[in-house]
Amino acid sequence: MRVLLTADPFLPVPPTHYGGIERVIAQLADELVQLGHEVGLLAHPDSTAPALNFRWPHSKPSNGFAHWRNGRALVDSVRRFQPEVVHSFSRLAYLMPLGVAGRKLSIPSLMCFQREPTGRTISLASRWLGKRVRFSGCSEYIAGRGRAHAGTWHAVHNCVRCSDYAWSEEVSPDAPLVFLSRVESIKGADLAIRIARESGRRLLIAGNHAEHGPERDYFDSQVKAACDGQIEYVGPVNDEQKQALLTQAAAMVVPIQWNEPFGIVFAESLASGTPVITCPRGAAPEIVEDGRHGFLIKDVAGGVDAVGRLHEIDRRACRERALEAFDAPVIARRYLAVYEEMLA
Repeated sequence: MRVLLTADPFLPVPPTHYGGIERVIAQLADELVQLGHEVGLLAHPDSTAPALNFRWPHSKPSNGFAHWRNGRALVDSVRRFQPEVVHSFSRLAYLMPLGVAGRKLSIPSLMCFQREPTGRTISLASRWLGKRVRFSGCSEYIAGRGRAHAGTWHAVHNCVRCSDYAWSEEVSPDAPLVFLSRVESIKGADLAIRIARESGRRLLIAGNHAEHGPERDYFDSQVKAACDGQIEYVGPVNDEQKQALLTQAAAMVVPIQWNEPFGIVFAESLASGTPVITCPRGAAPEIVEDGRHGFLIKDVAGGVDAVGRLHEIDRRACRERALEAFDAPVIARRYLAVYEEMLA
C-alpha cells in the first residue's frame, strides 16, 4: 500500500526535542515501512523519518498566502507520489485543495485530530470533500466529539515505542514522584506539588514553561516559588532524561484540569512500568484503569490517598497495558485496518 503521511509544518519529524505528535508520526512511518508499505511524508524540511520525504514550502506559515502554498504542496505531493491513501496529521485546510472546483476527493483521505474538532470545520470539510474523507481522533473522547457534527470517525490512540523504555518491577522505597508535562495550570502542577507535600514525598517536575503572560506568572508563583529540596524543578528533558525519570519514579502525578485529548506522557509512563495519578477528564480514563494502572482522582485528598496506595499497583500490569494498547506496532496495524476499510 502507498500511504502519504502529512505533519504540521512547524517541527521536524521526528522532533529534535519537544513534539509529541511528530514523534508519533515518525514511529508510524517506521512501522509501516517495516511492514512492507511505501510511505511518503510531507513535513518540515529537516525531517528524517524513514519515508520518501516531501517538504512544505513554508515551515512557519504566518499568512493566508503561505497556507495556500502549503495546500498546493499537498496536491503536488499527491501527484508525484500517487498514494492510495492520504493520512493527514496537518491542518484540515491543507486537504481542501484536493477538492478543487467542487469535485469530490478522488483519493481516500484520513484526517486525524489531536484536539477537539469544531463543528463548522468538520461540516464544511464533509460537504466539500465528500465521502472519500474520513476522520480519526487520537482517543474515543475526541472521536465522539467529532461524531456529533458530521462524517465517519475512527478512534485510534497515539503510540509510543515500548522497546525504547526500560522498566523495572520495583523501585526504591524513597523513589520520587514525577510531574512530566508542560508546566502550566491546565496540567495541574500546583496540585501535584500539594499532593507531594501532604504525602511527604519528593517531587521532580520536568517540562518547559511559558516565558511570558499569565502562565509565566503561574510558573513563578506556584512552581518555582515552591522549590525547596522536597520539590525540585529539573527543567526540560530530552528522551533519555525523560526515560530515566520515569523508570525510577514511584508514580507520575499529572492531575490534569482540562479535557486532555490523549496525553502521550501517560502512555510513556505506563511503558516505563510507572503508575499514573491523574484526573478522570478527557481521554485519561481510556488510558488508565483506576486501581490497576494508577489512580483517577478528583482532588488533592484523593491524590494523597492514591500515593498511599501505590503498593497496590503491579508495575508489570502498567507495562503490559502499554504493550497491548499503545505500542507503535499495534497502532500501525490499527491504522492499516482503517486504510483497508477506506479502500474497500
